Amino acid sequence: MPPSTRLRYGVVGLVGALVVGTVGFMAFGYSLIDAVFQTVITVSTVGFGEVRPFGSGQKWFTIFLILVGVGVAAYTFSTLVETLVGGFLSDELRRRRMQRQIDSLQNHLILCGWGRVGSSIARYVAASDMDVVVIDSSAERVATVKGLSLHGDATDEDVLRSAGIDRAKALVTALNGDADNLYVTLTARSMRPDLFIVARTSSESAVAKLIQGGANRVVNPQDLGGARMAALAVQPDVVEFLDVVMHDGSLEFRLEQIEVPRFSPIAGQTLRSARLHALTGALVLATRHPGEEFLTNPPPETPVAGGDVLVVIGNIGQIDALRALAEGLRPIPAKGGSD
Repeated sequence: MPPSTRLRYGVVGLVGALVVGTVGFMAFGYSLIDAVFQTVITVSTVGFGEVRPFGSGQKWFTIFLILVGVGVAAYTFSTLVETLVGGFLSDELRRRRMQRQIDSLQNHLILCGWGRVGSSIARYVAASDMDVVVIDSSAERVATVKGLSLHGDATDEDVLRSAGIDRAKALVTALNGDADNLYVTLTARSMRPDLFIVARTSSESAVAKLIQGGANRVVNPQDLGGARMAALAVQPDVVEFLDVVMHDGSLEFRLEQIEVPRFSPIAGQTLRSARLHALTGALVLATRHPGEEFLTNPPPETPVAGGDVLVVIGNIGQIDALRALAEGLRPIPAKGGSD
């Protein structure tokens, strides 16, 4: 039986003992206030003495009340202490265990704000096997997070540091207010100049400020929801296919991005000479050079440079193979050799 349930039983028993004692002393001719007073000093064992001299019947009743009432009071008090101390220790141990887990993370996502938008973000990110650390100022909301979480102010550097901002891959600030999201963006950018930051906004006028404050991308959930609804109305199958490829997991193929390292063995080659599709089976749908627009359906003569981003589609094995090839973890066979 949990301590909270035992505490409820103890309180009910203590109240019952006080009621029985009060009624009993009133039956011996005490007034209501004298009966309550005599019951309280008896159960609490403070030893003030009798309100009036006891007869044999009152003495037997008082013995019964002491045995029952004091026992119930002691049980209730000990359960209360156990609930308070045990709950504190349990929360502290859980917090420390969670902090150790957070300290071991690398390339995780920090999510600031746990509401409808935040929970939706966490659900989709979890589907990509990326660790998420949630920060929220509400203890009640943090208690509903099933994964790693921190209770605190996301604008506080110490809180962001506890969330592992120095090792994080990205940060999403999804707080309700534009001013709060701007402050989180400024704080995070000052701590990690290279961190990828996505900020939520509810107004177009705040977009420029958030970008100027350091956000790499700014998203208005209302606009995004409207665009999605319009796309579903016009091209429902395309939208459903992209959802499955990006988030569902029921389809074998995945749509992912791969960044080409500066000293990658495929840097300086073209898509044709790197033979990415032939060696891995993954298909390059688009390329993007830093600071430039996407080149969709790139021709075979498209050069690949360090820092480029390749948008590819393939199954998990093919994408992993292409990533290993780009990172130099898999040698490129010479032309004419076996694959």
